[in-house]
Amino acid sequence: MMFELLIVLVVLGGIVGVLAGLLGIGGGLIIVPSLLYLLPFFDIPTEIAMHMALATSLACVVFTSSSSAFNHIRATNFDTCVIKSLLPGVIIGGFAGSFVAEWVPTEYLPKIFGTIVLSLALQMFFSVKSGRNRTMPSRFITLGAGGIIGTISSLAGIGGGSLMVPFLSRHSVEMRKAIGSSSICGAVLALSGMLGFILHGTNSDTLPPYSVGFVYLPAFFAIASCSVLTTRWGVKLASTLPAPVLKKFFACLLLLIAARTLIS
Repeated sequence: MMFELLIVLVVLGGIVGVLAGLLGIGGGLIIVPSLLYLLPFFDIPTEIAMHMALATSLACVVFTSSSSAFNHIRATNFDTCVIKSLLPGVIIGGFAGSFVAEWVPTEYLPKIFGTIVLSLALQMFFSVKSGRNRTMPSRFITLGAGGIIGTISSLAGIGGGSLMVPFLSRHSVEMRKAIGSSSICGAVLALSGMLGFILHGTNSDTLPPYSVGFVYLPAFFAIASCSVLTTRWGVKLASTLPAPVLKKFFACLLLLIAARTLIS
């Protein structure tokens, strides 16, 4: 049974890697719900399953987004000014999200996140049709946006691509550069959030074996070992597909995630 579970996680990692390279997401939107279903089979106590899923997802996103970012940098799919403006807020927000997770009722988080993702998906659909975009806001506003994105993403166990890419696309950043910049920021965001969850996990008395804080190492290694190998396939697709196609595909993925989150 344990071997079969690890095989499932390896396959999951392969899917996550392709999506990370293609869409600039770290894969947490897929990893978190998958781990919430699978962790009880590893005898993870239900009272810490959510925290273990979030922390393990962020640990996977660190490596997946880093691999995706490396390939996007090679393809010059990034914007240095955007990264410099977003990154400080993203780091602060990512670390803060792990602290907020300690006192926010977990049953509220999926509904809040689902609503935000739904609004972003609808906005992206409208931007594809109208072609109207805004210029990037001031550095101070972008810093604040990065902090909000970082906090929400850490709370949801994701790298922030599902929030950063629509934000950048809305503000006239070319889609491929938005995806690449999101991958770079997402790797740092996930690292910040993961460290916060590890710090909090050291105070838990119910941690299972083979865990570092709330990060469950068997699941982490199974997912990350495959995801870092498949990101380059997604990057190749992102470099060849037209920007409107990427927008529509990303918006459809967001709609599916939002619907699943709000309904469940």
